[in-house]
Amino acid sequence: MSEDTIYQQLRQRLDDMATGFPPSETGVEIRILKRLFSPADAALFLMMTPMLETPESVAGRLNLPEDDAAAHLEDMASRGLLFRQKKNDQRRYAAVPFVVGIFEFQLNSVDESLAKDIYDYYEAALGKSFQAYGTPVMRTIPINRTLVSEWPVAPYEDVPRIFDDQKKIAVAPCICRTAAKKAGQGCDRPLEACFIFGSHAEYYVDNGMGRYIDKEEAKEIARKNEAAGLVMQPFNSQYVGGMCSCCGCCCGMLRSLKKQDHPAEAVKSNYYATVAAEDCTGCEVCLERCHMEAIDMADDIAQINPRRCIGCGLCVSTCPADAIRLIRKSDDAQYVPPRTGMETYIRIAQERGKI
Repeated sequence: MSEDTIYQQLRQRLDDMATGFPPSETGVEIRILKRLFSPADAALFLMMTPMLETPESVAGRLNLPEDDAAAHLEDMASRGLLFRQKKNDQRRYAAVPFVVGIFEFQLNSVDESLAKDIYDYYEAALGKSFQAYGTPVMRTIPINRTLVSEWPVAPYEDVPRIFDDQKKIAVAPCICRTAAKKAGQGCDRPLEACFIFGSHAEYYVDNGMGRYIDKEEAKEIARKNEAAGLVMQPFNSQYVGGMCSCCGCCCGMLRSLKKQDHPAEAVKSNYYATVAAEDCTGCEVCLERCHMEAIDMADDIAQINPRRCIGCGLCVSTCPADAIRLIRKSDDAQYVPPRTGMETYIRIAQERGKI
């Protein structure tokens, strides 16, 4: 098999996973793959599945020496090309999508060249795939349930509750803002913005990409990130492996939403913001906080476009006049996320016609 062929097969394989890895007219995606994967890496990745597997199983299935298979799997996991789960003395490995997965795992290796290639690829092809189907990879939730006028808030939409439900939490720098800075783009909002849970947290810490924190520090970091104008986005499932604090200038998901005419229809948020006109003082703080450009001023009163509002609550938490509230959408408009991340990926694959 020629080198070009194996990278084309790798691209197709990644395109079959999650939000995909579509071809571009420039071929920049192949350049990215060649930068990350050797031909031997690509060949092994093509033989892996999203199901966790021991080195012994991989070696037996592929007729490889067990020590060689174990060493190659661990090397790829250490470079963010496979996911590794450690349980007791056993290690298991699995193929992961480009997003969420390989891209995020390049946190320590991304440099100016790779960052610019990824930025170009996003603009050319990848970014168009993020909100192209009915099930998104990420969803937007309010930072604090007290921002919502009507209770109850579901446990999977309550940031403090999400932290409280975790046994292991790590925090890591945002790969989107890290890459944007390397590419000469982006903003100066906080970098320590990605929360990772469970075995994913262990993977990040073991690979030197994050640090363990307790639940109270997680809540404090989330509060600081919200104050800095970052949107809380957990993975789109009820039991999440991670949650990010995102901005509309660096985050691939929010950038994709922002480009749409009606972001509210794609985000799957269960809330929207509304203004009490009689209380609004026209200070325009909310305009600066909104990543979706959903707010305009009319006669010195803030006006929210419900088709652009994604229900993050950033405009609510800093309104000095307490003129804005988040409203829960009607029961028939409520979105219930898939139970697990695997179910999310299965839904996306079905919608994309991959299974």
